[in-house]
Amino acid sequence: MGARPVTQAPRLFSRGSWTEARRIADVLRKETIGGVLLLLGTVIALVWANSPWSERYDALVAYKIGPSALHLDLSLGTWAADGLLAIFFFVAGLELKREFVAGDLRDPRRAAVPVAAALGGVIVPALCYVVLNLGGALKGWAIPTATDIAFALAVLAVIGRFLPSALRTFLLTLAVVDDLLAILIIAVFYTANLSIIPLLAALVPLGLFTLLVQRRVRSWWLLLPLAFAAWTLVHESGVHATVAGVLLGFAVPVLRHDGGDGPGLAEHFEHRFRPLSAGVAVPIFAFFAAGVTVGGFDGLTSAITDPIALGIMAGLIVGKPIGITLATWLTARFTRAKMDTGLAWIDVVGLAMLGGIGFTVSLLIGELAFGTGSESDDHVKVAVLLGSLAAALMATVVLRMRNRTYRQLYEAEQVDRNRDNIPDVYQQ
Repeated sequence: MGARPVTQAPRLFSRGSWTEARRIADVLRKETIGGVLLLLGTVIALVWANSPWSERYDALVAYKIGPSALHLDLSLGTWAADGLLAIFFFVAGLELKREFVAGDLRDPRRAAVPVAAALGGVIVPALCYVVLNLGGALKGWAIPTATDIAFALAVLAVIGRFLPSALRTFLLTLAVVDDLLAILIIAVFYTANLSIIPLLAALVPLGLFTLLVQRRVRSWWLLLPLAFAAWTLVHESGVHATVAGVLLGFAVPVLRHDGGDGPGLAEHFEHRFRPLSAGVAVPIFAFFAAGVTVGGFDGLTSAITDPIALGIMAGLIVGKPIGITLATWLTARFTRAKMDTGLAWIDVVGLAMLGGIGFTVSLLIGELAFGTGSESDDHVKVAVLLGSLAAALMATVVLRMRNRTYRQLYEAEQVDRNRDNIPDVYQQ
């Protein structure tokens, strides 16, 4: 009898294809610039909200604009949360669909790790919040469940320039899945008054949009009015309008109709809309959402001793690292996967800490849970800011410890002896 073939154990964070590595690098550059702008918008909002001119900031956030006939006479803060973030979630929907249809994650074994990590990073932080708020304000349980893509990648650009491409891909995919789980939570648990008729009516423009993009129509004068109509009807239904962005993103086909290797329609839209999302939509939302008047040392003490704030900070600082790391470890145990050469579990812990940066979507859920401008909402903002900052500092310490190893792996990924513009490691 012949010898049985030896089955090679799957590798955790093994290097993907050169095409995906190059595409992820391009995405990271755009999101990193967006992260810097996000931080700038946040700082401006915080300084203004705690200055002698804070009333002007509050008046700007509350200023209403839009056609009242369509029930769209909304405050600028609401337009930022409901409208601009719909663009962000449209891009997230495009990114996730492309990864699972045409990217390296179409292999279920590769997809299992970031998806499981995202689930762990949602469940454990929520449990941390619930434990600290039993008998209290449980409706804020979902606030620490989201990971901010732009903020996390901006931090990564500063502290982890040499991070291997597989770890970068893991963090990006984790954050996208994480945020889409958050939008699902928003749709299911934070829809107070559901109107069925507008929701059903939204299927008409959504269906027409889907039909046109499936036929590879790119005409903005056809697609944008249909997208706006779908967004308006979803908003009118009581479901958070950002859900429309995700549905529109999922409708766009990934593969070319002629079977070629060039970019499909989803990649085309992603190139067009990602700069708008990362560079405009998210920073403007941060400007309108992050401006909390702290009220000096007494106000800060009052905020961080609130069980709501304690639950959020525990979820971001403790729950996220534990949830992401534990889920990744369990997936490795279940699949008998080995860590790729040169990497260690401390690398997963460092990335899991970065996952605790829960800025944009956490602020959005906080507003939905406690209402804009309430004392609890102010405490939510303080907790999200402090928790995200602490997570960033913790990740900096851990990932900096491994910088020499990352540099060696990075340099190995750049070697191109045959000068064909494709690093040799991707051709082995």
